[in-house]
Amino acid sequence: MMRIADLYIRVSTEEQADKGYSQRDQDERLHKYCEINGITVRKVIYEDHSAKTFNRPQWNKYLTEIRRQKGTGVNLVLFTKWDRFSRNAGDAYQMISTLLKLSIEPQAVEQPLDLEIPENKIMLAFYLAAPEVENDRRALNVKHGMRRAKKEGRYMGVAPVGYDNKMREDGSKYIAPNPVEAPFMQWIFQTIGDGVFAPDQIRKMANAQGFPISRMNFYREVRNPVYCGKIVVSQFKDEDEQWVQGLHEPLISESLFYKVQDILNGRKRVLRVQAVKVHEGLPLQGFLECATCERQLTGSASKGRNGFYYYYHAQHAYGCGCRYKADVLNEALEKELKKFIPIDGMAELYQLVIIDIYKAHKGSTRDERKEINEQIVKLQSKLAKAREMVFDEKLDAEDYGIMKKDCDEKIKRLEIQLMEAKVQKSNTISIDRMVLKAVEVLSKLEMLYKDGDVLKKREIIGSIYREKLCFDGTEYRTGRLNDVVRLIFQINKKLCVNKNGKDRLPNRLSRQVLRAGIEPALRLREQDFKSCVSTSSTI
Repeated sequence: MMRIADLYIRVSTEEQADKGYSQRDQDERLHKYCEINGITVRKVIYEDHSAKTFNRPQWNKYLTEIRRQKGTGVNLVLFTKWDRFSRNAGDAYQMISTLLKLSIEPQAVEQPLDLEIPENKIMLAFYLAAPEVENDRRALNVKHGMRRAKKEGRYMGVAPVGYDNKMREDGSKYIAPNPVEAPFMQWIFQTIGDGVFAPDQIRKMANAQGFPISRMNFYREVRNPVYCGKIVVSQFKDEDEQWVQGLHEPLISESLFYKVQDILNGRKRVLRVQAVKVHEGLPLQGFLECATCERQLTGSASKGRNGFYYYYHAQHAYGCGCRYKADVLNEALEKELKKFIPIDGMAELYQLVIIDIYKAHKGSTRDERKEINEQIVKLQSKLAKAREMVFDEKLDAEDYGIMKKDCDEKIKRLEIQLMEAKVQKSNTISIDRMVLKAVEVLSKLEMLYKDGDVLKKREIIGSIYREKLCFDGTEYRTGRLNDVVRLIFQINKKLCVNKNGKDRLPNRLSRQVLRAGIEPALRLREQDFKSCVSTSSTI
């Protein structure tokens, strides 16, 4: 019987570089074998793909061909070694069975086996398992190597947005900040942390500024701790997931990263302004809530005889019927903002009161550090007791693992707060100039709001009001305010009612603002002032 064979030649770039395989060499050996054994060659299939699976383009094409053309007379498919055929024993046995059903015998010319002899299946198992074991060992070595590199603080893989992959002269690889993308990522984290705009709003603002980033990629990156200098070593067998200090340059601080995570996870409430493109006549869109149903109001325009008229109203699906003319609410807000403008001639008093309260807070830094240390000790004690319960078989190891992860996360955040408290103590930046600038900006608040575009107006509103505004038909209900603005408002109110001058105003104001509680109700920090002066940053 005349034998007809198809030759299968497979090589991958990695194998060719490591072991010296080549398609030309395999072709020569296969043709020589066929010539010596009187085998007719019908065609040659060249493959440049991994042998880990049979999901290979040329092999799938060949398999489809022989299934359709059973009368070709081909009864052999030849290759040099069994690892050219497959590096997965399970898939190889299945493919051998498929070929035998099509009356085609697979055969390695340098490792020949008569598959009709049962004992030869032992050798076949060895030939198929050996390359699979080699692959598995190589993959395991690579995995352990990458894990060790991560533990040493090296970032592995393609650099995240804001970084570039670099290589040193000695061949070692690292990531470095991208001069164009890094400032955008810093701005994104800082703006999310400010708590004025919703995260997706910030993404759209970044796109509008020329920084294209998809929604999925955006949310993946803002949760990546690599930006605060940490490398994540994932869980493996008995080792828990851990974060190690990276060798790369961080773009943001750890405290800002955790602040952003709290906002993303809903642990911290922020004013979530959803709309990016807002009409000039609807600057309050997204800031208002219904006085009846407490749902967010939307805005729209109605066409009249003389043009368009704008309204703030409840969404039709809720059916509460709340509807206001936009001009009425816009003018009412301008009147509301006047309450926060410092009274003329009292700039020195504002500075004295604010600086006095700020210094009082700075003096409580030592108590704050002591409180943080006590919380850390309590958590560590809690973990120690949990370990004893595990040893006494009173607590499951799985429950202990959950408890330990939660406590470690809390301790990590407390340690960051403790470090910031120490830095704050050693910070000698004068607050006088910052207070003066904040008061000057608030003095121009009405002009800044009226002259600003819709985005500037929304920034001013968001920096002052920390909750949705509620209009009861006549005026706005005062909600939670920015701390510095609230203090100015308190002083203005007190000055209006105290005309006889008998009381010592600064002392009384200090007692009124700092209510009793677990901690002072007013915590004036540098970022509080920055949020006030940020409205004039682009003027």
